[in-house]
Amino acid sequence: MAMDRRTVTSLSTAQFSSYAPFTQFARAAYCDGFQDWTCGAACDANADFEVSLAGGDDSDIQNYFVGFSPSLSSIIVAHEGTDPLQLESDLTDVEVLLASLDTSLFPGISSSVQVHDGFKNEHAKTASVILAEVRTLMASKNTKNVMAVGHSLGGALAEIDALFFALNLPSGSNISAVTYGTPRVGNPAFASLIDQHVPSFKHINNEKDLIPIVPGRFLGYAHPAGEIHIISPGNVVLCSGDDDATDSQCIIDTVPNIFEGDILNHLGPYDGISIGTLAC
Repeated sequence: MAMDRRTVTSLSTAQFSSYAPFTQFARAAYCDGFQDWTCGAACDANADFEVSLAGGDDSDIQNYFVGFSPSLSSIIVAHEGTDPLQLESDLTDVEVLLASLDTSLFPGISSSVQVHDGFKNEHAKTASVILAEVRTLMASKNTKNVMAVGHSLGGALAEIDALFFALNLPSGSNISAVTYGTPRVGNPAFASLIDQHVPSFKHINNEKDLIPIVPGRFLGYAHPAGEIHIISPGNVVLCSGDDDATDSQCIIDTVPNIFEGDILNHLGPYDGISIGTLAC
């Protein structure tokens, strides 16, 4: 059966530029000095940001930080990504496994909601300490706004964070997420919950980046709604619906398989901003 066509909406330069602060937060997670916000241009771009928690060891736990942005009136939670070549290798393995989420972290979640087992385990390492810090900041800064950001593996963790926060923070909290070059994280039931609980979720894909098309849908994976696709510099579209539709301007049709992708596109630029250790 043929898939439905997506509708696409062109984004103006001003509309797309509004994501720049979040792009810089995702970039900062890779850079030395993020712990005290002395990481150079990526930190300078959000100069008023106040880090309140930072962690990670560049090995077992990806770098992460939590803090408050007065200018955005929002708590920011950011996760670092990883080597894109290693990520591609991991996510194109036919043994990529889906696993049910832990109900102790995701209260009331059905066992039918599943995510990549490695992403699930990585998220669990920092979930509780990050949630406690977010709760503290919501009270001390008198804000209901929480934004999760990340690139690559960090984007996958931010996507899981978004649902995690939605299920654990008080009703009325404003949970958002913006991710970059994010692989598929979970199954259609997970994607549907992101659509339901985080309707403002956006995942930004650059040109022919191949990471967003893995793991394959034939393995049971699906993206939620909210794709923004940079077709070329200055030509950006918002794609409708989940991962079950196709359009020549969206990533699913632009990169039909990994052999037609370009791993260098994974690093950006995202509206002129490159992300990764080489961009620090």
